[in-house]
Amino acid sequence: MHHITASCVIRDNRIYEQGRLAWEAPGGLADFLLSCYQHFGFQYPKFYKMDHLSKLGWLAAELLLSDGIKEYRPEEMAVVLSNANSSLDTDYRYFASVMEIPSPALFVYTLPNIMIGEICIRHNFKGENAFFITSTFDAAFIGNYVRDLLDNGNARACICGWVEVLGDHYAAALFLTENKLAGLPFTAENMDRLYNLNQPA
Repeated sequence: MHHITASCVIRDNRIYEQGRLAWEAPGGLADFLLSCYQHFGFQYPKFYKMDHLSKLGWLAAELLLSDGIKEYRPEEMAVVLSNANSSLDTDYRYFASVMEIPSPALFVYTLPNIMIGEICIRHNFKGENAFFITSTFDAAFIGNYVRDLLDNGNARACICGWVEVLGDHYAAALFLTENKLAGLPFTAENMDRLYNLNQPA
């Protein structure tokens, strides 16, 4: 049976790992992302060039995989993510730059699957990946898609979840799913519970 062997949720300037508060810091999104990168001592110069969506997803993946994941071949790792607004946050920024001089650095990030690319490049994942747009985090849909990948042998492990940025609104919830008897059963209910565990009422 597939299990959630690790989880990372980032929202409201707080980071939760396996459902427990791991770190928090004040500031707007840009400052918070940089503070997180520096606090955990990550060393990846390309981080500074990423847009907010990619930075958020990249940081969540780094924390999710902090214990390492070396038992799978690159093609056995899948990444399946979703959000509600695609790359709209960066699209707005790019459109604003067009009024003067279009920014190639922003244009690169005007597709949400670029975030998946950043995660895959960092960890040398070469398995299936997909990005879906849904109005809210649809754990049942993600769960069915990922289970199909794992059950049909298209992947042995998968990072899945939600990464959303639009202006000051942001949230990330990533889950590492493996065919191991460890962690929580991989169900929509458990993903929803972890995602909503520390959300203000």
